[in-house]
Amino acid sequence: MRRVASKWSKFAVLLQHSGVAKHIPAMRRYSAENLAAMLRQFQFVVAKPIVGTGGSRVMKIQRAGSGFMLHNAGTKRVYNWNELLQAINRIRQNRPLMIQQGIHLTTIDGRPVDYRVKLAKVGRTWQIRAVVGRLARPGLFVTNLCQGGTQLKGRHAVGRTFPTALVKSKIDTMVGVSRTCTMLLEAKFPGIGMLGYDFGIDKRGTVWIFEVNTRPH
Repeated sequence: MRRVASKWSKFAVLLQHSGVAKHIPAMRRYSAENLAAMLRQFQFVVAKPIVGTGGSRVMKIQRAGSGFMLHNAGTKRVYNWNELLQAINRIRQNRPLMIQQGIHLTTIDGRPVDYRVKLAKVGRTWQIRAVVGRLARPGLFVTNLCQGGTQLKGRHAVGRTFPTALVKSKIDTMVGVSRTCTMLLEAKFPGIGMLGYDFGIDKRGTVWIFEVNTRPH
């Protein structure tokens, strides 16, 4: 079964489809210049390895007065730009990163929640295998289960953050975007047989796609 490790190459395919692209946060490859530009544009950004799973080395970066806050395994305050870049370099250890626009996710009891939609190819057809919510461990911003996140039923998680009347439309949007993405990715990368899509919903109700995994856990 084919695996496509680069997050960047998968998003490059998806961005060509206007219906999917509107669900993709702004993103750039990591460099000091690109980080500075995105921190001017957005309240916070998320930096993540272009190749990597499980939420390790994922960083949330935001301005704080004249300095910055860097969230990884914990929260670190840094007081100038050079100190921030050094701290990022210690975490990334020369791995190429991408920077995504930060999204203010809906929360349950103050903890961010996101969603995983899993599809598997059975014969010639792709089947939805699961739609689950993932609730971050208290104090963390990543929701990965291997980082202590809690799995919830997708409908239950949406229902904890939006009125009941909106639950079906949010699930349908995530499933619909997943199906379109699957068609696009399979055309570009024949041989993939499993896909996991990570979605977030912001506090205004907009559905965002954060990541695509070709070997979802």
